[in-house]
Amino acid sequence: MQTKIILPESKIPRQWYNIIPDMPGPLAPVIHPGTMQPVSPDDLLPLFPMPLIEQEVSTQRWIDIPQEILDIYQLWRPAPMFRAHRLENVLGTPAKIYYKYEGGSPAGSHKPNSAIPQAYYNKIFGTRRIATETGAGQWGSSISLACQMFGLECTVYMVKVSYNQKPYRKSMMQLWGANVIPSPSNQTQAGRTILAQHPDSNGSLGIAISEAVEDAASREDTRYALGSVLNHVCLHQTIIGLEAKAQMEMIGDYPDVVIGCHGGGSNFAGIAFPFVADKANGKQVRVVALEPASCPTLTRGVYAFDYGDTAKMAPVSKMYTLGHDFMPPGIHAGGLRYHGASPLVSQLVHAGIVEARAVQQLACFDAAVQFSRCEGIIPAPESSHAIRGAIDEALLAKEEGKEKTILFNLSGHGHVDMTAYDDYFAGKLNDYEYPEEEIKESLSHLPKVG
Repeated sequence: MQTKIILPESKIPRQWYNIIPDMPGPLAPVIHPGTMQPVSPDDLLPLFPMPLIEQEVSTQRWIDIPQEILDIYQLWRPAPMFRAHRLENVLGTPAKIYYKYEGGSPAGSHKPNSAIPQAYYNKIFGTRRIATETGAGQWGSSISLACQMFGLECTVYMVKVSYNQKPYRKSMMQLWGANVIPSPSNQTQAGRTILAQHPDSNGSLGIAISEAVEDAASREDTRYALGSVLNHVCLHQTIIGLEAKAQMEMIGDYPDVVIGCHGGGSNFAGIAFPFVADKANGKQVRVVALEPASCPTLTRGVYAFDYGDTAKMAPVSKMYTLGHDFMPPGIHAGGLRYHGASPLVSQLVHAGIVEARAVQQLACFDAAVQFSRCEGIIPAPESSHAIRGAIDEALLAKEEGKEKTILFNLSGHGHVDMTAYDDYFAGKLNDYEYPEEEIKESLSHLPKVG
């Protein structure tokens, strides 16, 4: 009865998979927030190094991973896949449940899969300092680690509610040399404007992005790094799904359904995109994104052009969005707070290739606790959404009396997220359905494009 499916280091993928050539139809243009015209590579240079801009727009299906990146990846990659035998037994399901575990990276999540390449390409391009944002802290800790490895300075604008709720994520960033600033802050014009209007603001990823973009654009030695949403970030994360496909092949199995949690789209794209390619080639596989009901971008947002940030400084993309000034509730403990979504994931959802579901946070924490008591691993709150989806699929298989193979991405551990679990056990967490009138108000401010 095999529990761990482990690839040898010699089998680590040497290329990332770029889904752009296999998308259903052309991509919508990315729009400059000032001119409202399609951006050029030169427009993006103040924010990103040219190698990442080239990856962002590449139509090459396979992109080589430089050896310097592979050398660092090998600290934790290939990542293991597990068969959740104990969880299956407790659920009494005929389904087989597998999970790809990304919590073995130094930062404890999938985020270094893109942080390492982003730091590398910035280093070889001459960047000396990175400005970025983080919500729950997985990205902030990962880019801090990556900058330390490549000798770059790093400033992280951390959403204030997470800065206060997750002090040990902040400690990890500081340990790896980063300067961590609660957002909104008085360090930028964007932050000062928000604080003048809302002195007690909990912050949002949209605001933190505005601060980081302003910081990067104002200094020639600095560039901006984003941990999700963008095409090149999704590209780097596909190493997850590529390994998972190889591991499934090792045991002679293939998933009926592939599940990932969804905030901006990076970890979902990482596990899903290589299987979406199979689906495009005729494989019968469902691909499901699970998001929080308190930040329901894919399920209650609209597919439209919107700004990537609150201060309207970042490029405008066509994506599912709740509106760039959407503010997630402070009661929301599970991360995944972004108002928008990856344009690539959004187009796949809009085309009906990817399914999207929203789940309440108490059901997610219930699933995380059940999983941990069966499998031993303490999941990150973000990952609990995928666990909820996998358990629901397994229970449906039980109800229908059907065998099914389920694969989900356990995108990180929760060792520095225990405050959320403390609040859960103390009964301090509540479910929250975002009010329709507030979503409508936020969506009324979308930019007019075309």
